[in-house]
Amino acid sequence: ASLRLTFPARRAARVSSRSSVLLLAPLLAEAEAAPRRISKPTGSAGAQGTDGLLARFRWMAEYVPAFRVPGAHIHILTSPEEFYQTMKARIKTAKRRVVMASLYLGTGPLEQDLVDCMEEALRRSQEDSHAPDLKVSVLLDYTRGSRGEINSRTMLLPLLQRFTSQMRVSLYHTPDLRGLLRLLVPQRFNETIGVQHIKVYLFDDSIIISGANLSDSYFTNRQDRYVLLDNCGELADFFSDLVGAVGDVSLQLQPDDSVTMLDGMVHPYKGNRDDFSASARKRIMEVVNSARTQQRLLSQSEDSEDEGTGDREEGEEDTWVFPLVQMKPLGIQVDEQVTQHLLTGAGADTTVFLTSGYFNLTRAYMGLVLGAGASYRILTASPEVNGFFGAKGVAGAIPAAYIHIARQFYNEVCQLGQQERVHLHEYHRPQWTFHAKGLWYYLQGQSRPCLTLIGSPNFGYRSVHRDLEAQIAIVTANQDLQAQLQEEQELLYQRSTEVSSSTFERPDRHVKLWVKLVTPLIKNFF
Repeated sequence: ASLRLTFPARRAARVSSRSSVLLLAPLLAEAEAAPRRISKPTGSAGAQGTDGLLARFRWMAEYVPAFRVPGAHIHILTSPEEFYQTMKARIKTAKRRVVMASLYLGTGPLEQDLVDCMEEALRRSQEDSHAPDLKVSVLLDYTRGSRGEINSRTMLLPLLQRFTSQMRVSLYHTPDLRGLLRLLVPQRFNETIGVQHIKVYLFDDSIIISGANLSDSYFTNRQDRYVLLDNCGELADFFSDLVGAVGDVSLQLQPDDSVTMLDGMVHPYKGNRDDFSASARKRIMEVVNSARTQQRLLSQSEDSEDEGTGDREEGEEDTWVFPLVQMKPLGIQVDEQVTQHLLTGAGADTTVFLTSGYFNLTRAYMGLVLGAGASYRILTASPEVNGFFGAKGVAGAIPAAYIHIARQFYNEVCQLGQQERVHLHEYHRPQWTFHAKGLWYYLQGQSRPCLTLIGSPNFGYRSVHRDLEAQIAIVTANQDLQAQLQEEQELLYQRSTEVSSSTFERPDRHVKLWVKLVTPLIKNFF
């Protein structure tokens, strides 16, 4: 019998001074551990059908829960405008739950329109007997969400004051920002220590997984990636529980703009560091492990029932979704393990298109890219579409630091004679910035990808070691979904140019000596 990767429906709801630099010294000196050796996945490299894909990627179910989703329910969104309008429409029609997890909520007119949609949905739920139980839960980062007098908190306070019983706002605070470090690091830079970086937008039983934040540029001219999983109740339950678990260990915003912790929870920066991490890890892994256990039990039961019947709906088992979570400060590193395993298994029969708005691969990922047999086409932001381009102060030098990092990587590719296998591309688009991340995985002889990673991680040090991240691996044999993924990849890469040695000789790619000197010290913070 084939392995049934599913999850039971409708689970029950569950509950800049010198001093600053000196304080950062221990973090600056952090060493990145070498990657652990992982056995390569088994399965037929040339398999085309659903069973062949399952055989090749079924190892993911050893790490995380796996959800069977009809490929027809998955839609790739391609523009900031489509992302924004879809969110607004889904919020307005939500009847049971709206769950929003992001780094922050902006403070402009477009963000206010989004808040107004939440208010409309909450007001309607009070007046409509068909949707009296709508709950809205928002998870943001404490440091980014509290910056300035007008901020994410002040944007949401009116809703919290008016709909107290239906509204929850949780503000995650990293346990690594504490004591003197918390007092002395300027507000603009304190988020470099670690943030809540998950981007999940959920409406009843539908979800958008993205790398985009809730801010005006992400709704207009900042290119990201976005996938809508429509009418996927089991997966929506999982992400609702996951965001809820992170919310449980976060600070709770009150109607008077104060914050409190839930009873029995360890405070992230006043309590003991190890105690907080242990309790947070326990709460969050309860969600992951419960889903894995129930999926296994149900798959065994359904395999037994289906033996000999062949009673499967067409398209029912053509796609699997694997949620990947990375929260290294809490001791959770599932996404890192799966990504390393995936790159380890990317042999000469595969092509990987990998993109990151901030190209700063960890040493482990870089070693796997340079040492594997797969062909790689890596897309990153050109300096002028980097989100820090034109920023004031030290932040304005960050694009130059990324140029320096890219040049070092390109030089290593050349030194190893890998130019025919590993290609580096830069995204260009006037008046836009670039924030897309993830990968597309092609098997030999296939013109369309059978797997994609999409979500919040950037494949860099911060994503692996500092921040809370989540993405999904979609494995699909659905030809229409594969075509959507192929079109998405082409739309991004057609706006790029390939990097060559002459790229770094151009005047606009000159990197000042001081930037080269400080980049090794600060690259782990951006």
